[in-house]
Formats: sequence, structure tokens, C-alpha cells
Amino acid sequence: MANRIMLNETSYHGAGAIQEIANEAKARAFKKAFVCSDPDLIKFGVTGKVTDVLDHSGLAYEIYSDIKANPTIENVQHGVQAFKDAEADYIIAIGGGSSMDTAKAIGIIIANPEFEDVRSLEGVAPTKNPCVPIIAVPTTAGTAAEVTINYVITDVEKKRKFVCVDSHDMPVIAVVDPEMMSSMPKGLTASTGMDALTHAIEGYTTKAAWEMTDMFHLNAMALIYKNLEKAVNLKDRDAIDNVGYGQYIAGMGFSNVGLGIVHSMAHSLGAFFDTPHGLANALLLPHVLKFNGKICPDLFRNMGRAMGLDMDNLTDDEAVDKVVDAVRSLAIKIGIPQTLKEIGIKKEDLPMLAHQAIDDVCTAGNPRNVTEQDILALYQEAYE
Repeated sequence: MANRIMLNETSYHGAGAIQEIANEAKARAFKKAFVCSDPDLIKFGVTGKVTDVLDHSGLAYEIYSDIKANPTIENVQHGVQAFKDAEADYIIAIGGGSSMDTAKAIGIIIANPEFEDVRSLEGVAPTKNPCVPIIAVPTTAGTAAEVTINYVITDVEKKRKFVCVDSHDMPVIAVVDPEMMSSMPKGLTASTGMDALTHAIEGYTTKAAWEMTDMFHLNAMALIYKNLEKAVNLKDRDAIDNVGYGQYIAGMGFSNVGLGIVHSMAHSLGAFFDTPHGLANALLLPHVLKFNGKICPDLFRNMGRAMGLDMDNLTDDEAVDKVVDAVRSLAIKIGIPQTLKEIGIKKEDLPMLAHQAIDDVCTAGNPRNVTEQDILALYQEAYE
């Protein structure tokens, strides 16, 4: 079997990298940008850092901000029409996963109009054409949507999230500028950072993992685990930079091999209760780690060493527990809630969540095979 690696055509990294957007747009003879960014980023001047670059270079653009934290089918359909009305020829996605996922869906449908219902994009859709060119500018160090072939859309009517996996949706250019991430509030830095750590861990343990993606994921774990507390609590600039690099590297890996049931369970929470994705992942991660550790303790030894833990002379159970405890301790230090009850989920809702999570596209990648009852038991464990 051949292992496939897909990455951005071009990526820029480092402070001031957003200046390269104008150079790329001109070099590619782009005429007008469709700027996808959420209302808060526009309100607080973050989007303006990029549109200032466009203004200074005399590049035309139109802003689209009908984007929710968990983007919906309606957000996408409105965006498709707005793109057509703007007569744009490329997209600049500014934000976290919400802006980028919306941009990817819009770009795919513009190039493949037979999928305009949006729901037909679920799973691995048979699109034929590459999406509208996207320049992706992350403002959170978490989703890595700027380097993945995945996006997630919420079906409000059916109260479910669906994952789309499409090699045609990857942004042609990623611009990872730490100056775009430095203004994140503490809670968002914490939850998106834990999202990135979850990507690294699930990507490393998923059934499809192999040598090259292992290299990405172990390096990402080291960067995120060792720097996230300082990035959140001290606003340490070097730490913020390192978490930003770590989340991108994790995306380079998991986009090519998939994830596991932390994400399946988080998607269900997001669909029913609009739970922020990073928060859901962070809360569930220790419980799923303990569950999966029963079958792959040697992977936990490697993960622990990447995080800087002493993993010598430990039994299998001790190795798993050490990594689980380290992840939980980090989450507590940066203010992540520890129970589903704490974030307002009701116990009677857990069977419904489990029923949906078992059918999520990420479930198949989990290293340990699971049943709906296994997932329900994990939700119950995380409840209080």
C-alpha cells in the first residue's frame, strides 16, 4: 500500500509573513479576493492587519463574515452566492477553523457546483476540480486547517456535524504569522492549543500512522506540550511562536492519516450543544488516552519522551498513566474545565451523543476498535 503525503504548495512562517500575501496575489495574477473572516476578528482589528496589506498594494477585495464558530450549511450557501456576487477569483481565509472550513466549502462548491447542497460533500466526496485558490491565514494555534484536506460543517436541521475529506480543498498558500496569533484571549489560546495537542496525539496513534507522519506528530507534541502553559499564562512570545509551529506540523501529519474518537466525540458535542471544538477535545482527551493505552503502551512511551517525561523502567500501565496524568495536568494548569457537567451537558443527553459519535468519520481511525457502548462509557466517565 502506498502512503500519501499532501502539503501546501507554498507556506510562509514567521513574524511579518502576512506581507507575502500581496506578493503571491500579484505573482499569480489574482484580481479580487473574497476575504472570509468571522465578525469578532473584524471587530477587533485582526482581519484589518491583512486587508491593510491588500490596501497598501492596491489589491481589490470583498469581506464575507456570515460565519459562526461551528459553521453551518447556511453560512456556506450564503458565502457561495456572495462569492459569485463579488466576482472574486480567489479566497483569503483569516481566522481559526470556522473561517477556513467555510472558505474551503465555498471554494469547492464554486469549482464543483453539483455539490451546492453542501450535505453531499460529507466524507470523501468525488469532486473533480480543485477549489478556488485559497490563501489561509490562521489566527489561532490549533486547528491547522491551513494545511489540511479536512473541513467540518454543522447541519443545524439534523443536529450533527459532518466531516469532509477532499484533496481538492487544501489551501495553495498558508501564511503562519505569529503576530496574527498573539492577540488571542487566554481561554482561546488554551483550548486551541489543546486541540493541536490532540491532533498530534491522535495522528500519532491512529491506525494509518507511518514513519513520516510519526516524525511530524512527535515533533508537534514536543513543541506544544513544552510551550503551551507559558503561551497561555505568561503570554510568552517565543512560546506562542512554538505552539503555532507545533499546530501546523501536527496538521501536516494528521491531514494525511486521520484522527480518532476524541474528535468523533467532540464533533457530537459541537453539533448538539455548540461546544467549542478545542474545549471538547481537551476535556475528552485524557479519558480516551487511558482507553486506547490498553493496546498501544509502547506508543505512550514514545509520546512521553517527546514531551520530556522520564519514561524509563515503567510498566505498560505506568507508562500510559504517566502520559495521561501529564496531559490532564497541563489542561488544569491552563484552565480547561474537567467535566461535561461543568460545561452544562446533561447526563440524559449522553446516549444521544454516543449514538452520533459512533458513526463519525474519525471513529474508524481510532487505534482501539470501539462500540457505541464504549463511547457512552467514555462520555459517562467524563461527565463528573
